[in-house]
Amino acid sequence: MAKIKITQIRSVIDESERQKRTMKALGLKKINHFVEVEANLAIIGMVRTVNHLVAIEHI
Repeated sequence: MAKIKITQIRSVIDESERQKRTMKALGLKKINHFVEVEANLAIIGMVRTVNHLVAIEHI
């Protein structure tokens, strides 16, 4: 599958505990931190949950 770059663009303060755990599971820790991961169904589902907090680029 293709790889995607996920960058955190907003803070998780005042977000639900579920969204905070999703960000941690994606490996994102602070604003402007990014990770490169394989785009599988699980990752895409997590990104949809926190799409207002992250930016996605296809690699």
